[in-house]
Amino acid sequence: MEAELFGHEKGAFTGATADREGLFDAAKGGTLFLDEVGELAPHLQAALLRALQEKTIRRVGSTQERPVDVRIVAATHRDLEQMVRTGGFRQDLLFRLNVATIVIAPLRDRPSDILPLARVFAQKASAEFGVPFSGLSRSAEKSLLRHGWPGNVRELENCLQRSILEAGGDRIQSDHMGLKEGAQPLGTLAEAREVAERLATESALARAGGNLTQAAGILGIDRKVLRDLLRRLGMYEGASEE
Repeated sequence: MEAELFGHEKGAFTGATADREGLFDAAKGGTLFLDEVGELAPHLQAALLRALQEKTIRRVGSTQERPVDVRIVAATHRDLEQMVRTGGFRQDLLFRLNVATIVIAPLRDRPSDILPLARVFAQKASAEFGVPFSGLSRSAEKSLLRHGWPGNVRELENCLQRSILEAGGDRIQSDHMGLKEGAQPLGTLAEAREVAERLATESALARAGGNLTQAAGILGIDRKVLRDLLRRLGMYEGASEE
């Protein structure tokens, strides 16, 4: 990993048959993205800190310092502050990295994102595998919303890839997903209500072919109430009044 980041000199280790630049050299003047930075070994944390602090690197097998000018974007699923407290991550490196932070909530805390993402992943898998995507059944949608998604968005994508293959061109059902049913929290009461409203509204619109008057009748509400609901859910575009 040190050779990947900083490069190496010819003969630095077995298999190093030529000089090779590392990612810091390749990204000079630009941006280097370090994914899962919380997994770095202690000696690599020290080397990374030196590169950020001194703006120089040393290739494996070399004694020469090389200047670098790189912007670092780092990501992790770990709690780095907790790792600092337990000695798993250097506090000085965290200070160096933690200039501007963007916190992305886990999928289980964003229930309104689950179904839109699922459809995108299903369409992507459909194109990749050459298997038609015929939509998600109501039971499949319920299973997706009940699941806790400990593996986050990657788990959701993997689930839809498996579902496309299992369905074989038919509409995806709950049993195609292989998800364990459980009483998983949907978030706040307001979030759970929005998910339920969205599911019911999508189903009614589908049955009514997008016609608001008919969909309102299916839902048992006034057409004006439905229009307001669609606007609040960001679903108004594409619906027809008659």
